[in-house]
Amino acid sequence: MSKRDYYEILGVSRTATEMEIKAAYRKQAIQHHPDKNPDDHTAEEKFKEAAEAYSVLSDAQKRAAYDRFGHQGVGAGAGGAGFSPGFTNIEDLFDLFGFGDMFGGGRGGSTRTSAQRGADLRYDLEIMLEEAALGKEEKLRIPRLEKCDECDGKGAEKGTQPITCSICAGSGQTRYQQGFFNVMRTCPNCGGKGQIIKNPCKNCQGAGRVEKEKIIEVKIPAGVETGSRLRVSGEGEAGINGGQAGDLFVVIHVAEHEIFERQGANLYSAVPVSFAQAALGAEIEVKTLDGEENLKIPAGTQTGTVFRLKSKGMPALGGRGKGDLFVAVTLITPKSLNKEQRKLLEQLADIEDIDFRDASFIDKVRNIFG
Repeated sequence: MSKRDYYEILGVSRTATEMEIKAAYRKQAIQHHPDKNPDDHTAEEKFKEAAEAYSVLSDAQKRAAYDRFGHQGVGAGAGGAGFSPGFTNIEDLFDLFGFGDMFGGGRGGSTRTSAQRGADLRYDLEIMLEEAALGKEEKLRIPRLEKCDECDGKGAEKGTQPITCSICAGSGQTRYQQGFFNVMRTCPNCGGKGQIIKNPCKNCQGAGRVEKEKIIEVKIPAGVETGSRLRVSGEGEAGINGGQAGDLFVVIHVAEHEIFERQGANLYSAVPVSFAQAALGAEIEVKTLDGEENLKIPAGTQTGTVFRLKSKGMPALGGRGKGDLFVAVTLITPKSLNKEQRKLLEQLADIEDIDFRDASFIDKVRNIFG
């Protein structure tokens, strides 16, 4: 049986953030945890399935491999045969997501780390259609919070160290009895950090991070389109108290082109032709992303006729071939005529014999007006 898509299992989109993935997994895990569904094998399988999906999508490297290669990119699933989600009971699960001891069990006293992951950043980048077709390397100036070099991110002046909070004993949380439940809340003394800084760093005022601007080189792959998101791992804001840095997401916007209209990998354009060219046939030049291309117009070509230039469209994202260019012929009627042109057209009008009652002609008119 083929494995289900990890994003489908958690019920999130392929562009979901880390927090959205975590929230979706928490919901699935709590709903299907074996402690809440004893002797329910279906719930147990769904719990394991959700845990497997989360173990891949919560890891930046595994997620990138899965996005590119599917299940094969992460081996035989995240854990293969005998995969264990790693939570022996539901209290472990609540601890993972910061709910504390909601069941009044004897799990109190565990010290929580005050490290926090840095925020993800978004950068909107507009590029030309030609750049989207060829791909490019772009240097981006990213303002962000980075670790303070003076205190190495600790927030304390050189030669000093933060001290453990005496109220929460370094856990960053305090426990309250509320009815039948023990509820964990952020420690009011240290603000959840678990530490108190008596001598703040003068460079960062104790925050452990300072605002800086960094130039980051990003490779834009050929074939991107408006809405494409490029993830640059670890180039978001620095974490707090040694926490992992966030990610940078570059959102692509492809500017409208004056000639081409894009639909997926295919391009569409229109080319004007004269009455003589359409009636007698001609070889004309049309613009493509690669330059000028010769297009042969057969005699008797009607306005609106579409010609296909194979592989002259946009490259498919990932390098799987190219789309086509579709060129529509538009007949141009001159607004003014010189004497010779008028005389020739009058002679043509005298001798031409077009049956406007012809069925094929009527069908063409119907097509024009829908």
